Amino acid sequence: MKKKEVQALRLEFDGISENEAFSRQVISLFAASLDPTLEEISDLRVVISEAVTNCVVHAYKNKGGKIKIHARIFDDRTMKIKIQDFGCGIADIEKCMEPLYTTDPSGERGGMGFAIMQAMSRKFRVTSRPGIGTTLYIEFKFA
Repeated sequence: MKKKEVQALRLEFDGISENEAFSRQVISLFAASLDPTLEEISDLRVVISEAVTNCVVHAYKNKGGKIKIHARIFDDRTMKIKIQDFGCGIADIEKCMEPLYTTDPSGERGGMGFAIMQAMSRKFRVTSRPGIGTTLYIEFKFA
């Protein structure tokens, strides 16, 4: 049986560090209708934080740009989230998915963002084009 979309949210905001908390709060509130467990909401918040921080730090190099989030809730208690930036893009996604790999020349970043997002979500996929931007496809299933 095909899942039916019951709610949708579209959000566009500036890719600056101050908006990481904003995006985490908005998506958490959107998920509240599913009455998630503390662990589920915690995982969701971490994944959103990691994704938006990656956009700010890696895609836009802390210089700002637009970030779009499209979140959808389905009747089977699934939430699908698409997070899109229009930054520098990723030349080698496979390499970036490796734990501890970072493109941050300062070495201040741990290189665990994609690994964390993948571990905490039900499904996780990255597409990217250098010079065009990156899109994350994330799925959660709530109890």
